[in-house]
Amino acid sequence: MTEYSPLVFVVEDDLPIVKYLRMSLRTAGYRVIVATTATEAIAQTRSHNPDLLLVDLGLPDRDGIEVIEEVRGWSEMPIVVVSARGQEDSKIRALDAGADDYITKPFSPGELLARLRAALRRASYPENQQGSTTLDTGQIVIGECVIDLDHRSVIVNGEPVHLTPLEYRLLLYLAHHRGRVLTHRVILEHVWGPGSGDRTEYLRVFVAGLRRKLEPDPSRPRYLRTEIGVGYRLIEGGSDHRFRIVGTP
Repeated sequence: MTEYSPLVFVVEDDLPIVKYLRMSLRTAGYRVIVATTATEAIAQTRSHNPDLLLVDLGLPDRDGIEVIEEVRGWSEMPIVVVSARGQEDSKIRALDAGADDYITKPFSPGELLARLRAALRRASYPENQQGSTTLDTGQIVIGECVIDLDHRSVIVNGEPVHLTPLEYRLLLYLAHHRGRVLTHRVILEHVWGPGSGDRTEYLRVFVAGLRRKLEPDPSRPRYLRTEIGVGYRLIEGGSDHRFRIVGTP
């Protein structure tokens, strides 16, 4: 039996780059399909069901952010952005939309392939294989936020809240280590994968996103606290002790 070759869907309109990506990926053992517009990518992603989406932001018909948002509405497949836009706000927008990683052009084949391997590796292992102490069933309650471990869902004030796959992994990792100060490097290595320990700007973006969705006042976080110069800690929220585990651990 031959080893499975992951299918990468490249969404890029620059034909020389398409040729370069196709050659690099096929040489590394990936199967490759290509779309040159956002409309084409959105229409074909469901039918092809790729293992990973590699998308440029500067597409001729629509912004690549729209492709990310559309796919994230129904799929948790890894999404890696490859873009000439190196500004921090572009990276933040892409990560907030649901991208798992962001590579700035120009890049080396080695870096590209390493990022793809890391994204596929994260997608292959659920949270309870990331090296943390886990709970597989029941609920974790943080103030008005309920993490339903059975259904992989989050409810705040009785209403469902959509988290991206990485936001959910980050929240779950912090919850499994509630009360402990976790350094930036430890969080990044466990949630993003080995070799990600220096990418603190990604962590900052995702923590801000969680606060907007979970905290009563994101500007004055009650539960997800910053330990200045060290990392983050998920705590019980002061004196009301409303952080509890419900169900069967």
